[in-house]
Amino acid sequence: MPLTPTGEIVAAAATRRHAVAAFNVITLEHAEAIVTGAESAGQAVILQISQNAVAFHHGKLGPITAAAAAVAASAAVPVGLHLDHVTSEALLHEAPAHGYTSVMYDASDKPHTANVAATLAAARFAHEHGMWIEAELGTVAGKDGAPPLPAHAPGARTDPDEAAAYVAATGVDALAVAVGSSHAMTDRTAVLDHQLITALHHAVSVPLVLHGSSGVPDQQLRQAVAAGMVKVNIGTALNVSYTQSIRDFLTGDANRAKPTVDPRKYLTRAREAVTSTVAHFATLLANPPSGGRRSAAGPSGESVTLQC
Repeated sequence: MPLTPTGEIVAAAATRRHAVAAFNVITLEHAEAIVTGAESAGQAVILQISQNAVAFHHGKLGPITAAAAAVAASAAVPVGLHLDHVTSEALLHEAPAHGYTSVMYDASDKPHTANVAATLAAARFAHEHGMWIEAELGTVAGKDGAPPLPAHAPGARTDPDEAAAYVAATGVDALAVAVGSSHAMTDRTAVLDHQLITALHHAVSVPLVLHGSSGVPDQQLRQAVAAGMVKVNIGTALNVSYTQSIRDFLTGDANRAKPTVDPRKYLTRAREAVTSTVAHFATLLANPPSGGRRSAAGPSGESVTLQC
């Protein structure tokens, strides 16, 4: 089916009181595995290509985007295409021409006033070009190898009043918040502040986004969705599955008389491992605990229906 706008997928998840998984794409195999896993789970999904992934592909946005979009177009479930953690205005301005329906513009490392100004400008550009836009307030640590922040460090948690003012001032469509997770975690030991998630959900008028979700245990993720998270970003967990499957294959292959040289042999294993990981998270996020405090309305109060 054609690409589904990210905003529609997120709004539908909010209506159903569950969350949509947004998975990071680095290679074609990632995109194929994400879509296959989402189809297995029967859930909509968002393919995310980050600014770091674009840098890996020699700074060229077009080729990896075209590959991901082609995979999405053949999917049996709704798939959105999202440009993630953009700090470059030039890259932001490329996005519409490549078919992106959404972008996460990240000015969170700037002083607050500069963050607001830069995000407002990005939101105006995005909306002028029909894109849904996400931003971040607070510091979700672990970006580019940075260590996690101590729990009580400045910026380690997003303040609900500041979040409400930030959304009103910038006009963004979704807000990534700092509630205890961290990027690039390879063990699942993060402890979320669920009371804060609930407070943020009641304070802001747009969907909440959880970054650094690979390090969050399953039950904590389910509780976070029940408390108000609507979009959940997952990247490192896929790479752990991908890399471990290749490592296991090559370790077992090393002592053979004729070791494998065809990358399709181990990339097939990697793709299958990522597919399984995606199916797990997509199913998990679609089934939060009952009795949560979420509203059944979409982010702007409307009821939204999306078949998936």
